[in-house]
Amino acid sequence: MPTVLPQERQSQQVIRKHYPNYKIIVLNDDFNTFQHVAACLMKYIPNMTSDRAWELTNQVHYDGQAIVWVGPQEQAELYHEQLLRAGLTMAPLEPE
Repeated sequence: MPTVLPQERQSQQVIRKHYPNYKIIVLNDDFNTFQHVAACLMKYIPNMTSDRAWELTNQVHYDGQAIVWVGPQEQAELYHEQLLRAGLTMAPLEPE
């Protein structure tokens, strides 16, 4: 009778992968005013201060774009859609 050897146990490693954060990028355009961009950022991005909103608005104007928020995809989708509906020019959402 043949001898049956036990199968080698494969080591099972649990690899934890974190979900990627997504970044919301506002783009410069020729029709939104500084006031409107800053107001939208303060209205739709949680914990956005007036000073930070104006910094980002200036960055959008002078650099052509600014990352205004980074975080989980579901929240990023909501904030992105709200800013888009408010008339801001938005880059597509992308993982960080």
